[in-house]
Order: sequence, then C-alpha cells, then structure tokens
Amino acid sequence: MKSAVLLVFTAACGADPTGGSVDGETVYQSMCSSCHGPTGKPTAAMAARLSVRDLTDPAVRTKLTPQVIEAQIRNGSTNKLMPSFSGAMSEEQIKSVAAHIASPAFLKR
Repeated sequence: MKSAVLLVFTAACGADPTGGSVDGETVYQSMCSSCHGPTGKPTAAMAARLSVRDLTDPAVRTKLTPQVIEAQIRNGSTNKLMPSFSGAMSEEQIKSVAAHIASPAFLKR
C-alpha cells in the first residue's frame, strides 16, 4: 500500500502545471507569472530580492526577441537566479511562450 501511495504522489509531483498546453498565454501564466507577475511586471519584492526583470519595461522590450527569450528559458539567467526550464517545458512550450512574451499583444493584456 505504501508503495502505491508513493507512486501516486511521485507522479503528481511530476505533473505538467500547464496541463500540456502549448498556448503561450497559458504557459506564461502557469510557468512565468509567479516571478514575472501576471502582466509581466514583477512585484517590487521579486525585483529587489531576485532581480526579476520587468517584461513590460520599454528598455527591456527592445532586447526581447523570441530567440533571446527562448535561450533565457532554456539556460536560465547568467546570475543563476532564474533556473533553466529545459526539461520542465517542452520545446513547443518554450517557443510558444517566447513568441507570446515578445509579441506586442503581451502588453495589451
């Protein structure tokens, strides 16, 4: 019985928080918003404590191409405060959320 409970618990811990979605907005809200905020603007505490970037800042937006965002998601930040999401997100999810963040529509939510 203990091994069956452990197996169920372990499977639940490995569940995809996006429910397998490849929709950029869904992936963002499930995987990114806890640090970057639901609209791309992190809380003051997250910005101060972990140097979380404001994805709505015009100066930051000029550098946000889908390719740059994909690399950041795959590799994590150079200061290692943002972990790598390679393996936690599928390649399709990475591409989809990067395109979503880089799009002008990201700012209009």
